[in-house]
Amino acid sequence: MSQQSAFDFFAGDWSCRHRYLVRRLAGCADWIEFHGTSSMRKILDGFGNIDDNDIHLPAGRYTGVSLRTYDPDKEMWSIYWLDSRRPGRIDPPVVGRFDNGIGIFYGEDRLGEKPIRVRFIWSRITRGAARWEQGFSADDGNNWETNWTMDFTRL
Repeated sequence: MSQQSAFDFFAGDWSCRHRYLVRRLAGCADWIEFHGTSSMRKILDGFGNIDDNDIHLPAGRYTGVSLRTYDPDKEMWSIYWLDSRRPGRIDPPVVGRFDNGIGIFYGEDRLGEKPIRVRFIWSRITRGAARWEQGFSADDGNNWETNWTMDFTRL
């Protein structure tokens, strides 16, 4: 499989079961679970894709978009996030690739005033299911706290 086609599995419509850590990098062990949907399509002749997400947090619904762009020279993907809670802000990208059926992507961001590393992992990919998870690290990637998982089922 070429890196350019690595996200082809995700094209189409999905139901999503979210599991979200209530507080991040705070020693919290309380999770909430909720439902959502996602619909992904390829753009830029396959050098990118975009998914539209409907997220139903218990505190209220919002929508979000993942924009993924592929750099064929580096054979790497960049993933950007923006959502209706802060429509004028695009989060810094995470960058990475798939190896042996698992996609791992890293980036830099801030949690409040604290600089953090961000990691996305795509795994458990089949024809009808996939898992995405997000982790944060406050110590330059030495320790990771997974704070959000999404289990996708094809509609």
